[in-house]
Amino acid sequence: MSTNTLNLKTRDLSLNDLSITDIGDDHLFTGLETPMKADAFKLSDEEKKERIAILFEEIMDVMGLDLTDDSLKGTPKRVAKMYIDEIFSGLNPVNKPKVALFDNKYQYNQMLVEKNITFYSNCEHHFVPIIGKAHVSYISSGKVIGLSKLNRIVQYYAKRPQVQERLTNQIAEDLKAILETEDVAVIIDAKHLCVSSRGIKDDTSATVTTYYGGQFNTPEKISELHNYINN
Repeated sequence: MSTNTLNLKTRDLSLNDLSITDIGDDHLFTGLETPMKADAFKLSDEEKKERIAILFEEIMDVMGLDLTDDSLKGTPKRVAKMYIDEIFSGLNPVNKPKVALFDNKYQYNQMLVEKNITFYSNCEHHFVPIIGKAHVSYISSGKVIGLSKLNRIVQYYAKRPQVQERLTNQIAEDLKAILETEDVAVIIDAKHLCVSSRGIKDDTSATVTTYYGGQFNTPEKISELHNYINN
């Protein structure tokens, strides 16, 4: 038995005192940081793509697919490129958007709301899509951020294997650090294909997660924010 197989069997016996079978389709939120190995960036992106292509080709072969077929033979490399350069590019901190702050010369001291930011992420438990919209708001502490950067920050954290609760908090904590204010709110409304396309196969439900910091953590501000979002 290989070491990897042994480790998988050991983890199956106990994971936070629950087996993988006990957990089933339930999502675990183990912490704010995306779980990463200490040597996660030992390999270059090109080296990672080469290895992923080899491994994905093996998966396809095990499933019985004919890798000599013209339609399939390029798939392993396409998947590897997609994983590293696109849908999981947010794992690499070099891809974090560079953000410049500007003085709030307009003296705009009310909430700014960027709503309906479409994002595509992936569930870290089944590696199938999470599709949703993020609504982000902040109250300036003297500095403002370019509107497009709010979208880019959402996309950066979405482009990694995720849990929605973690995604919500990661966006909020980063904005708080960048803007040097606690007055940040994040609302995410998303559909999980691990729920709609497999498992319980419920295509009508959606998941909403929220973060209300500083001045936003009052009934009045929450109501005002939701009025902006819904109108």
